[in-house]
Amino acid sequence: MRFTLLLSVLLPFVTSIFTAQAAAQTYPAKSVRVVNPYAAGGGLDAIFRPVMARMTENVGQTFVIDNRAGANGQIGSEIVAKAAPDGYTLLTGTTGALSINAAVFPKLPYDPVRDFTPISNVVETAFLLLTHPSLQANNARELAALAKARPGQLSYASFGPASSAHLAGELFSIAAGLKMIHVPYKGSAAATTDLMAGHTQLMFDSLQSSLTHVRSKRLRAIAYAGAKRSRVAPSVPTMAESGFPDVIAGSWYGVLAPANTPSAIITRLHAEIVKAANAPDVRERLENVGVDVIATTPQEFAAAIKSDLDRWSKVVKQANIRLD
Repeated sequence: MRFTLLLSVLLPFVTSIFTAQAAAQTYPAKSVRVVNPYAAGGGLDAIFRPVMARMTENVGQTFVIDNRAGANGQIGSEIVAKAAPDGYTLLTGTTGALSINAAVFPKLPYDPVRDFTPISNVVETAFLLLTHPSLQANNARELAALAKARPGQLSYASFGPASSAHLAGELFSIAAGLKMIHVPYKGSAAATTDLMAGHTQLMFDSLQSSLTHVRSKRLRAIAYAGAKRSRVAPSVPTMAESGFPDVIAGSWYGVLAPANTPSAIITRLHAEIVKAANAPDVRERLENVGVDVIATTPQEFAAAIKSDLDRWSKVVKQANIRLD
């Protein structure tokens, strides 16, 4: 009687283990949908299309990017959060869609920690601190001194309220004790256009978006908000070298699966992502657009998401940023 009872309790558990193992051994048996929560043609596409194309070649099944833009990345992220945890629906997650959204929106249709299983943080990039060439500041320290001498007169652009560029500006303002005017735009292109026209004085933006304008001298890059100097723009000093070691800002781009995806599938996906991203030609293509390939482990990625969420939540609270 006891044996029968014990067997009835253990059998479903043992069966589920063998079922998961069997599924992982044959995975993937069909095309994999990779949801990009932003519009086609943007930075995420430029990063993940070559990675997914190489995975398709290596694995023998198609990894199809499905752009589902809207609501600051919430629409696409929610699709994946509610998808079956079978490895056939993945998310290209970003700092904005996960860490920043959770910090600024009182209610999200997903939890960035509870509803996803991190697979790998594939690449990361830090922001350049850009100014109009006419601004009399050659580095971040001189810019801070100028802003303090003209409180409330300098304006910084961003590509939207509560965007990573907005929060980078607030982080700098908090660290340096500045009062500047935030001017949000609908996207990086519009913000950059107005900065080049002199309608705003500064902004934080990615290397991918701004390097061409820096090289043409239509914008000036006075600092890099990374832990070390950029390989692509090595002459630009870091914010730490300029006296602001806490101003580390940028974006990471990783791949996640729905929560409770079998660990064997996560392990397989991680191995394939690392292999694809580190292929010499793919890596060169990614680094040429100003990102660093890091291809972290699932555990490292999970820790980074939590750390990022905590850091930006503090900035959002100090700056009193709130979106409904």
